[in-house]
Amino acid sequence: MPDSIRHLFHRLAPAVDFCSLRLVEERSEHLTVRQDVLQPPTTGVDSGAMITVMHRGGYGYAATCDLSEAGLKEAIRRARHWAQVSAGRSVVDYAAIALPRPAGSYAGPAACEPAAASRKDLIALLMRESRACRIDARIVDWQASLWTVDASQRYLTADGADIFQQFRYAIPSLVATASEGAETQTRSLGGQYNGYCRQGGLDVLEHAAFDGAGRRVAREALALLAAPNCPSGRMDLLLMPEQMMLQIHESIGHPLELDRILGDERNFAGTSFVTLDMFGHYRYGSGLLNVTCDPTRPEQFASYRWDDDGCAAERTYLIRDGVLERPLGGAVSQARAGLAGVATARACGWNRAPIDRMANLNIEPGGSSLDDMIRSVERGVLMDTNVSWSIDDSRNKFQFGCEVGRVIEDGELKGLVKNPNYRGISATFWRSLKAVGDESTHSVMGTPFCGKGEPSQVIRVGHASPACLFGDVDVFGGE
Repeated sequence: MPDSIRHLFHRLAPAVDFCSLRLVEERSEHLTVRQDVLQPPTTGVDSGAMITVMHRGGYGYAATCDLSEAGLKEAIRRARHWAQVSAGRSVVDYAAIALPRPAGSYAGPAACEPAAASRKDLIALLMRESRACRIDARIVDWQASLWTVDASQRYLTADGADIFQQFRYAIPSLVATASEGAETQTRSLGGQYNGYCRQGGLDVLEHAAFDGAGRRVAREALALLAAPNCPSGRMDLLLMPEQMMLQIHESIGHPLELDRILGDERNFAGTSFVTLDMFGHYRYGSGLLNVTCDPTRPEQFASYRWDDDGCAAERTYLIRDGVLERPLGGAVSQARAGLAGVATARACGWNRAPIDRMANLNIEPGGSSLDDMIRSVERGVLMDTNVSWSIDDSRNKFQFGCEVGRVIEDGELKGLVKNPNYRGISATFWRSLKAVGDESTHSVMGTPFCGKGEPSQVIRVGHASPACLFGDVDVFGGE
C-alpha cells in the first residue's frame, strides 16, 4: 500500500470528530480440475478504500475504487454528508464512542513469502488427486481445487492511527460422488464449506491431508452406497470436528452476534434467542463447554491483530464452564449495549462497512480421548462432515445432516451408516454435552462463506474444535 495514499488522506481529511480510511487489496487465484480436466483458471484483483466519518453524533461512510485525489475527495465528501444527515436522527450517538488510534503492522503465516509452488506444480497435484478418485465406474463426478488469496489492508485515521496487515489464505477442496441405481452419495474433504481452509502456504494442504485424499474420499463415497440408513431415535451423538465446525457456527456464533441481539439483522439474517440480560449468568451449556474468540491464533482462517475499527485483538472467553460471559460485538455495539465484547468488527472488503462478525470461534479441548468417548456410549452414532443445515431465524431450533455416520453399540464403533441427521434446540443442546475431546481429537477448521448483513457480506471465519459427545439427542436417518 503506497505511502502516497497516507499523505493524500491526511491532506484531504476534513475537520470532523473522527475520520478514517481503510484501504484493502486482494489478489486471488482459483484452480480446479474436474473429472481430470483442468477448468479455466480464474484470477482476480480487487482494491479500493472505505472512508468513515463521525461528526456531532452522526455517522457516514463511502467507498471508492478510484484512489486518485479526485476519487478520495469525493468519497470523503459523501461520507461527511451522510454523517451530517444522520446527526441527531440515529439510534446511536456516535459522539459518545471513542475508537482507538493504533499503530503497527502484522503479517500472517507465509503472507510475506514468495509462493512455495508454481502454478504448474499445483495443477499437477490437483490432476493427480482427481485421477486418484477414478477407482470405479460408479464414481460419476469428482473434482479437486485450490483457492488462494493474498490480502493486505491499511487503516488510517486523521489523528494518527496507522496500521498495516497482510494475510495469505489457502482453501483446498476435494469432492467425489458415487451413484448406483437410485442411490447417490457424496464424500468430501472438509465438506461444502471448504472446511480445511487456513492462513498459510502449502502447509495448509498438509494439514488437510490433501495428498492421497482423492482415493480415500472416492472409496468412502462408494462404501456409503451399500450402507444402511442411519437409525432413528434418541441416543448419544459423537460429533467430529468437521461437523462441530457447523454446530459452533450456527448455534453459538450467530446467536452471540451483538448486532443481531440488538435487532439490526432481523430484516435479513434474523434475530437471536439470546438477550442482553443473559450475559454473566445464563447456562448456555454443560460445565464442560468452554468457547473462546481468538483472532490471535496465526494459522486460523480469521486471525488478525486489529479488527476493521482498529481495535486490538485478543483471546477472550465467550462461554466459560458453560456460563455465557460475552457477546461477539465490536466497539460500536458494545457502546450501544453497555456490554464488554470483543474486537470483531469486520468487513468483507473495501466496499462494505464493518459489522459484528465471528472471527476464530473455538471450543477449547477437554480431557477425553476418542476411544474414551466411544467406550462410554451404550447406543449412539458418530457423525462427520456437514452436508445439510436448517436453523430458525432466532438461531435456536436446528436440524443438521452429515455425509457419513458410524453406529456405536456397547462401547464399540460398528458399521457405516448413510444419511445421518440430528435435530435439537440450541438453548438445551449444549447442556447435553457429556464429554469434550482432548488435543488428539482437535482440528483447526474454517469457512470462506459466512453470510450476513445488508448489503450482504460473505466473510472468512475460523473454527477449531475437538470431537464432542452429546447425550439424548434426536437422531434420524434418510428414510
